[in-house]
Amino acid sequence: MTAFSSWQFWAVLSAIFAAMTAIFAKIGIENINSDFATFIRTIVILVTLAFILLATGQFQNPGSVSGRTYLFLLLSGLATGASWICYFRALKIGEAAKVAPIDKLSVVLVAVFGVVFLGEKLSAPNWFGVALIAVGAVLVAYR
Repeated sequence: MTAFSSWQFWAVLSAIFAAMTAIFAKIGIENINSDFATFIRTIVILVTLAFILLATGQFQNPGSVSGRTYLFLLLSGLATGASWICYFRALKIGEAAKVAPIDKLSVVLVAVFGVVFLGEKLSAPNWFGVALIAVGAVLVAYR
């Protein structure tokens, strides 16, 4: 197994890029409406992904995707959009070092939702880690 096929590799990269997102966004929204900034960010993401799909030959026939898949990707897209709008508004009026940890409480919510809605199982040490993340996020954001 190579690093490129490891979920841990991609998760660490995700965390690094998410951190860069907060810093770049905080600087980028200084003199612009946060919703318009989200719009610009979304266009950049769409163009980048279209290029990646075309360049790697991964573009799929939209007709090959099931209705259920479309439904849940639509819901995920709506949730992502709402999250980004809220995140950029929070960054516009708050400090990045305090906004980002509260945003990362999503990790705690994913653990809870995964157990409740997906039937995933977490061990006692896993739950302890989730609790530490929650407490840590609140402490970092504390005034």
